[in-house]
Amino acid sequence: MLDQAIVFAILFAALVLFIWGRPRYDAVALLSLLAVVVTGIVPAREAFSGMGHPAVVTVAAVLVISRGLSNAGIVTMMATWLERFGTNVYLQIGSLVALVTVASGLMNNVGALALTMPLAVGMATRAGRSPSYYLIPIAFGSLLGGMTTLIGTPPNLIISGFREQTLGQAYGMFDFLPVGGLTTLAGVVFLTFIGWKFIPVRKGQASPDSLFHIEDYLVEVRIPEDSEYIDQPIDAVEAFHETDTVIVGLSRGGKGLIHLPAAHEELEAGDVLLVEADKETLETFLQKSAFELAGSKDFSSEMVARVQHPEEAPADPVEAETTHMDIQEVVVRSNSRLAGRNVREANLRTRFGVNLLAAARQGERVPSLLKDVRFKPGDILLIQGSAATIADAMTRLGCIPLFPRQVSIGAPRGPFKAAAIFIAAILLTSLEVLPVQIALSMAALGMIFARIIPMREIYTSVEWPVIVLLGAMMPLGTALESTGGAATVAELLLSVGAGLPSVVTLGLLFAVTMVLSNIINNAAAAVLMAPIAIGIANSLGVSVDPFLMATCIACSAPFLTPIGHQSCTLVMGPGGYRFGDYWRLGLPLSILVGVCAIPLVLVFWPL
Repeated sequence: MLDQAIVFAILFAALVLFIWGRPRYDAVALLSLLAVVVTGIVPAREAFSGMGHPAVVTVAAVLVISRGLSNAGIVTMMATWLERFGTNVYLQIGSLVALVTVASGLMNNVGALALTMPLAVGMATRAGRSPSYYLIPIAFGSLLGGMTTLIGTPPNLIISGFREQTLGQAYGMFDFLPVGGLTTLAGVVFLTFIGWKFIPVRKGQASPDSLFHIEDYLVEVRIPEDSEYIDQPIDAVEAFHETDTVIVGLSRGGKGLIHLPAAHEELEAGDVLLVEADKETLETFLQKSAFELAGSKDFSSEMVARVQHPEEAPADPVEAETTHMDIQEVVVRSNSRLAGRNVREANLRTRFGVNLLAAARQGERVPSLLKDVRFKPGDILLIQGSAATIADAMTRLGCIPLFPRQVSIGAPRGPFKAAAIFIAAILLTSLEVLPVQIALSMAALGMIFARIIPMREIYTSVEWPVIVLLGAMMPLGTALESTGGAATVAELLLSVGAGLPSVVTLGLLFAVTMVLSNIINNAAAAVLMAPIAIGIANSLGVSVDPFLMATCIACSAPFLTPIGHQSCTLVMGPGGYRFGDYWRLGLPLSILVGVCAIPLVLVFWPL
């Protein structure tokens, strides 16, 4: 009993930290793992056995394959037909939700959303609507798609592993399709025709120029003949770092504007700097530097024109090299290395070759100084650099483009080869020739050898916080089961439904799991609830399959909050949503999913 009490105490503390969000969920999982090891509940030699669990390996392989499918441009090819639907809101939302749903059943759901989100914002812009109508539906669509296949979402793989431990056989690739597919179909129809009407209209990011009016902040300053900063490199001028001024360009001798000048570039008398700053910041900057206002708008007008009309970039390659640059809005992902850091800590200019011009949160430009802003998942950043530099920076930083402008995440690289490799892996798994973790690992290597995924993208494509979370939580799930904790919780749920049909207990398990998945990572919810589901089934003397399948569906339905899943967090900034906006659509969708899924589970996986 003492071990059981310790496990419950550790899990309760972990749950509180998961909800609080500090430290990050992977650190919380590691702390919990170390706690059960130090207390002797889990042997030290088994502490990190979860890192080699088939579910963890499979999730890592799926993430690499998702990058390969993205690089191959398969989803982009699928999206070309969306343009045929004009501006009809039902057709637009329906096609977007259908696209992200199908894609997320075959690849990482966050990756599918990342590829679809720029399309949604672009379609909203052309239709003159707020993107808030589009973004929550496609985020929910990405979650619904995860219900359809074994690899659609990590909870399916985790619960499949528990089934293998219990019954000796894991779920197949498409065992989830009868229940998950029909439930998803109902959800897609609801989102298309009814659901989006529940969403409040928010400002969001309706167009590339509606949030960041950079032309209002661009000013030209000249370095006087007697300046103390002559012959000093740009990064050595203290005044540049003490204010929130960003150096966007440099002109010397009237030879045109050089965008994003090198940090080591030495300043000369008469140089004209194009800086991005608001009125108060500019006054402080001029006072500290003793620079002069140039009194001209030529260069700033040129830059704004190039941002708004990239198709008019100079044809001459020499001129393009010295004058052309790109500005791109990007969204900070949950696993981005920017999350929790500020501009100085990220060192964007030196390490990544880009400037940060502005930041926005929940549809509004951040009013405080950029140097004081600690970035959060869902923040929108306006960055400047060359197209190639921005694309590389987005990959390395873990950000995604908000608008399909000059920058794309990798040019298409062999879509047919990528599709062939992926389909071969699916067939090998479906025909039970190879276990899923082996087949998908081979597919990941195949995409690497086929040069669909560059070597430098192999490890950046894996969301390591999720991998650490899964690897650390697996021994915790085992400890919950071995100490009898899962059986205790199962008995508690059985006592609530005492004297009632087994289907009521199934519904109760479904509801508890769904609520839990809305407040902690759904993979962690799967690890905790799977042993409980097995314990309930064993106590009732019925098949474990309906309880495990219901748990899978419930873990894929965190529709009530923006913190239950990365997909929900990712659209919060671009959509300008508030925390309470999610339940307006999420609650009726959750009820619909429960009403559809539970009867379907009983039909296809009888008690």
